[in-house]
Amino acid sequence: MENIVIREIQKVDNPYIAQVIRTALEEFSVARPGTVYTDPTTDDLFQLFSQENSKYYIAESNDGVVGGCGVFPTMGLPEGTIELVKLYVNASARNHGVGRILMEKSIQTAKDLGYRSVYLETMPELGKAISLYERLGFQKLDHPLGESGHYACDLWMIKHV
Repeated sequence: MENIVIREIQKVDNPYIAQVIRTALEEFSVARPGTVYTDPTTDDLFQLFSQENSKYYIAESNDGVVGGCGVFPTMGLPEGTIELVKLYVNASARNHGVGRILMEKSIQTAKDLGYRSVYLETMPELGKAISLYERLGFQKLDHPLGESGHYACDLWMIKHV
């Protein structure tokens, strides 16, 4: 995959990244309530990530928006912990390091913002993503943290940065 640019989200990106997210969830048969699939904020990520201590990155190629990932200070997380959120990459951009680049940039942002831990929620069906999380040092937890509202996500991980 050539000519990938990683940049902060812009308002114009909203419909494109929402499509990337929903298409990926449909691909893996996890397009269901309790995920970002039905979360109303998915259609206006620019607004969501305008909140303090949050940041969302877009991966863009010649084909347009091909992925995204960010960090968000989800309510109820332990002190010093931020959530890695909404890592989704188009099928055409997978296996080219795009997800890893987005995650590393998001994790670095968490460190720059002064966070000591990065938490995430996922589902067992997203096996390739879980492998990536583990390669980047995330460890499984036996319970959720915070109040994301994504009750269908039943696999939780954390990384200390």
